[in-house]
Amino acid sequence: MTELPAKTRLFAKSSIIHTTLDAITDFHNDPRALARLTPPPVFMQLHRDDRLSLTEGDIEFTLWFGPLPIRWIARHLPGPTPHSFEDLQIKGPMAYWRHQHIFTEVSGGVELTDRITLAHRPGPLGILTRLAFDGLPLRILFAFRHWRTRRALTTWR
Repeated sequence: MTELPAKTRLFAKSSIIHTTLDAITDFHNDPRALARLTPPPVFMQLHRDDRLSLTEGDIEFTLWFGPLPIRWIARHLPGPTPHSFEDLQIKGPMAYWRHQHIFTEVSGGVELTDRITLAHRPGPLGILTRLAFDGLPLRILFAFRHWRTRRALTTWR
């Protein structure tokens, strides 16, 4: 497994989605989910998807920020609760990235929590990742992802 660097940060975003555990799991199981959850103007190019389920297997993709490609390999693993999964960066721009997707049944639907533990590399790449995957850009990314999930599940099926 990837070793946890000393300077990690935690980010979390939670929303109530008016859906069921089955529907939100099905949505995330769909091979098109990652592309649907990538906000414009970023483009996601899938290279390889060896996932057997949300909790097992690897996915390799490139995020295109205009002409700038950021290649990523993520391993899908079981999450911290029975209705969760996580992706761990195996290879990519960050010094460390663990993204937990936690689904909790609540009154009125499902609470979707994205919890990310992250660390940046030193030098120019770390500057770039701070601009794309931290602070305000990270909050905007997950606000979009939660909005997109809510929107997709209102018309899901």
